[in-house]
Amino acid sequence: MRVDDFDFELPNDSIALRPLARREAAKLLRVSPHHQPVFSDHHIKDLPGLLQPGDALVFNDTRVVPARLSGHRIGRGATNPKIEITLHQRSSDSAWLAFAKPGRKLRAGDVIRLGGSGTACYGDSLDATVSEKRDGGEIALEFELSGAFLDEAIATHGQMPLPPYIASQRPPDAQDEHDYQTIYATREGAVAAPTAGLHFTDALMYSLKARDISCHFLTLHVGAGTFLPVKVDEVADHRMHSEWGEITEATAKSLNDIRAQGKRLICVGTTSLRMIETASLEDGTIEPMARATDIFITPGYRFKAVDGLITNFHTPRSTLFMLVSAFCGLRQMREAYAHAIKSDYRFYSYGDACLLERQ
Repeated sequence: MRVDDFDFELPNDSIALRPLARREAAKLLRVSPHHQPVFSDHHIKDLPGLLQPGDALVFNDTRVVPARLSGHRIGRGATNPKIEITLHQRSSDSAWLAFAKPGRKLRAGDVIRLGGSGTACYGDSLDATVSEKRDGGEIALEFELSGAFLDEAIATHGQMPLPPYIASQRPPDAQDEHDYQTIYATREGAVAAPTAGLHFTDALMYSLKARDISCHFLTLHVGAGTFLPVKVDEVADHRMHSEWGEITEATAKSLNDIRAQGKRLICVGTTSLRMIETASLEDGTIEPMARATDIFITPGYRFKAVDGLITNFHTPRSTLFMLVSAFCGLRQMREAYAHAIKSDYRFYSYGDACLLERQ
């Protein structure tokens, strides 16, 4: 298939720059081949009534770190050019992979002083050495600090890494530190939020429990690669960046028991779905795992364990729009997105959501 097959026109004013003040007030588009009409309009607060008692929701408990940092290259040449970096995957206690802008001003061995003024004085700054330069502006960084000390320094100097379609229209602020984090985020390591989970509140979780809908948690540390544009013409030529995740033995057992009872697994977000499908055998059995995944789900993929998906609306030509098209069919998702645009749904990370039921 061609990437052009997944293109569509989206009005700029459909992009949400802030979430609604009440998370449960967001719209929810149900897409179900088992009901008439196939498309029906609801709100997030209606979710418990749209699910069946015994259903299991699978959440991603990753926590976003302030992974966007600014600094200067030091120690080479007469100038200290400004460098912007976005961390996207931790590789050791003291090392991260990152995307750098402008990458052309860096080479292996360069030192980037983050949070400083670019002068020779340390002051309040954090130094990192470029240990490797890769394609597409990606670099490997070795920091002067490690472990909890490095985490604290990144939290001090970093900003919340808002998606480019928001960051290009406004800078991040203190409100984003609350808005761009799920209420159940516990395991630090993501540089992008699993945004379908942003709609969930304590009250909604209580309502789900009261309807006998169970909640289960796995981890996938979402990387900045989720925002990278697809630059090839053919879908098969695209390379996915890997992301680290974990499904514990206890979680795998619980989900397998639920499936054995004939109940449905519904993933909250594409990250949860990608983890479940990575860990699933051909018969749908979910195995424990603690490793990276680069699974790329496109139309033609045979889903092994997931029955439903709650997800926000995705960008044109993106791997995530390809995923939902694999789940519900490209024609049906094109129609669903056209319905959403016509009905003034809010798109992307801070926007509304849809409940997709697999054909």
